[in-house]
Amino acid sequence: MKIGLLTREYPPNVYGGAGVHVDFLSRELRPLVDLTVQCWGEDRRGEGGTVAYGHTPSSAMAGANPALATLSIDLSMTAAVADRDLVHSHTWYANMAGYLAKLLYGIPHVVTTHSLEPLRPWKVEQLGGGYALSCWAERTAIEHADAIIAVSHGMRSDILTVYPTVDPDRVRIVPNGIDSQLYQYTDDRSAWSKYGLDPDRPTVLFVGRVTRQKGVPHLVRAAAKFDERAQLVLCAGEPDTPELAKEFVGLVDELQSSRDGVHWIHEMLPRDEVIQLLSGATVFACPSVYEPQGIVNLEAMGCETAVVASDVGGIPDVVRNGVTGLLVPYSAADPRGFEDAFAQRVNELLENPERARAMGLAGRKRAVEEYGWGAIAARTVAIYQSLGEK
Repeated sequence: MKIGLLTREYPPNVYGGAGVHVDFLSRELRPLVDLTVQCWGEDRRGEGGTVAYGHTPSSAMAGANPALATLSIDLSMTAAVADRDLVHSHTWYANMAGYLAKLLYGIPHVVTTHSLEPLRPWKVEQLGGGYALSCWAERTAIEHADAIIAVSHGMRSDILTVYPTVDPDRVRIVPNGIDSQLYQYTDDRSAWSKYGLDPDRPTVLFVGRVTRQKGVPHLVRAAAKFDERAQLVLCAGEPDTPELAKEFVGLVDELQSSRDGVHWIHEMLPRDEVIQLLSGATVFACPSVYEPQGIVNLEAMGCETAVVASDVGGIPDVVRNGVTGLLVPYSAADPRGFEDAFAQRVNELLENPERARAMGLAGRKRAVEEYGWGAIAARTVAIYQSLGEK
């Protein structure tokens, strides 16, 4: 079966969970199907050996709204998959290419939903009017897709709520996974020294993007109430917008003036260094206000680290409350209450490192047994085959 995988992100240009998903899924799909990958940027080869064909915006899009540039890339991707039996798109950045290929070539289109645009209204800060285009592209693709893969039960519920015309039978659940051989505990602490961190100090770690979705400002405000013995490590790239940058820098500066041990690592680190940080942390913090699944929680669990996370979206599918970590209810109507409760849960584990350690070991066991990429690829191929039989 000839499959065309359509994505914005592909190694080495991976900045979020969708990119991680495509990276590892494509490695496992390659021996199972005839696979081509269409991505943004230049042609390149992934770590698993898969060649990805790159696409860039039309020259006519210079200076245009980013959403228009995205649609021009989708046109290029559509032209590149004429020989495929089925196309599988990831995120709104590639969904329209899948939909157009379905119309043009009469082939099935599978969509994996890593998030939903209507549930991320803060993106208007980035896209302006382009946000209306991104919502339209996603809605059109999802409503007409032959199968929709949700990465969690929460994500499936969101799809059926946001897009009520979608037939529930078309929405399948296939979670994000983890390479448990790659994401496993290491006692290497060279990255800790490199970034001026104390490996012997209780540590709360965040790894991710500085976006409204990830709730990082909530974490920084909560950290004012963390046990004073602990250090906070924010492994995060630059904020999405100038407005968020101003807010976030101000919060970090204020926190650093009131307590020591607050570290902001601005660049996105190589995977081996992230694994070192995850392995040495006492608690991994995930304060997201919206999260279809939260693959980074799996990565922390793979490295035997307890998780404190928001009880939103698909996170409860991954983090077992009281077993592999602690969940904190989130309400947009009471952000300060959420921050206080988050600090309390973090402190529970900082004050009881034996409990945190036990949760980390339970998390590792769960990640290995339930989230292997081989099984996830097999379930994905089964969906492809079911559509090919129709």
